[in-house]
Amino acid sequence: REAERLVEAGVRELLVISQDTSAYGLDRRHAEERGHRAHITDLARDLGSLGAWVRLHYVYPYPHVRDLIPLMAEGRVLPYLDIPFQHAHPDVLRRMARPAAAAKTLDEVAAWRAICPQITLRSTFIVGYPGETETEFQTLLDWLDEARLDRVGCFQYENVKGARANDLPDHVAPEIKQDRFERFMQKAQAISEAKLAAKIGQRVQVIVDQVDADGATCRTKADAPEIDGNLFIDQGFEALSPGDIVTVTVDEAGEYDLWGHM
Repeated sequence: REAERLVEAGVRELLVISQDTSAYGLDRRHAEERGHRAHITDLARDLGSLGAWVRLHYVYPYPHVRDLIPLMAEGRVLPYLDIPFQHAHPDVLRRMARPAAAAKTLDEVAAWRAICPQITLRSTFIVGYPGETETEFQTLLDWLDEARLDRVGCFQYENVKGARANDLPDHVAPEIKQDRFERFMQKAQAISEAKLAAKIGQRVQVIVDQVDADGATCRTKADAPEIDGNLFIDQGFEALSPGDIVTVTVDEAGEYDLWGHM
């Protein structure tokens, strides 16, 4: 109902964000009300019928998440999945108290891409978690090489008041955390640059966020606001307004951003 009101008011893009979006409706045991089941796949299908872009964030790779991918392939929701993988080494994941199945995750990524080849995968990772060895970190780098995610963020572990991880042994030295962060981001940046370069010459849909005297700042379906890249138009943009959805040709690519023309 909230989404319906937003779209009726002119909203063109809906971002579904929670601590664990894939668990939507679990507290209600996926009860059905007025023909709508409280479940992430039903929610995505219903939101996709409203005519706005629908973008899903913080979706953990539970088995039922595969049911969302056909909705992306059909164009009901954006082919974009934000999944917080956090790490790839099973021992680090266990210390984090997270599911430790990095190999299976690669299989899932391959299955998603087989169903929806245009899917954009975004994730965040933590380096320098207590006890992380150089070998465990290298496993993460190797996993990233295989997964070739489109959008990647990285954080250095820091103690948080009251967190269980504070009491874990073998905390990683700050200079090692910084080194691993830089090495991780260097690899992620190279993957992003290669993937964006492959889009040169393609016709893509963009949503306009801002227009000023210098041009229009837009985003493709592969870009969430504030955390991903932009597509910039610096010619023939004068008739555009924020919220417009238009098709452009990609002319140039950088490490994180694109440039194009209408």
